[in-house]
Amino acid sequence: QVQLVESGGGSVQAGGSLRLSCAASGIIASGGCMGWFRQAPGKEREGVATIDRSGAPDYADSVKGRFAISKDNAENTLSLQMNSLKPEDTAMYYCAARPRIICTMVAGYFAYWGRGTQVTVSS
Repeated sequence: QVQLVESGGGSVQAGGSLRLSCAASGIIASGGCMGWFRQAPGKEREGVATIDRSGAPDYADSVKGRFAISKDNAENTLSLQMNSLKPEDTAMYYCAARPRIICTMVAGYFAYWGRGTQVTVSS
């Protein structure tokens, strides 16, 4: 059974930083594509960052230069370092896994999801 459990969310002021973590079980983080998505109230879920099996990252334009995705194959964890946070980054953040070689930022292609962790950025 695949489980993805996020942690690290919270409330910060604009300009602050947070680090999200995702603990994976039942699936090997290094074996496919893993990613972070977010969903704000009244908005669709959107891709934030993905990382493929080789470790190559991809980012949404809105977070490039501010967020960094990484994975620890030994610990089977996925992380998202978020710096220079803005109020528009406020959302529920989800960890997702896609056991395929090809990585994508499209939520519908991810088979496994965590329950999410809330990030709130105040101005």
